[in-house]
Amino acid sequence: MSDQEEKYDRGSALSIFGSDRKEDFIALILALAVALYVYVSN
Repeated sequence: MSDQEEKYDRGSALSIFGSDRKEDFIALILALAVALYVYVSN
């Protein structure tokens, strides 16, 4: 194995957020908002 660790890139270059943690948190909030809207609208 080389001295440099291979970093797994999961497409972060396409993200509009700087960090994956922030992106995941925003996605969670949006999913909860959609779920709440569907629940309330029925």
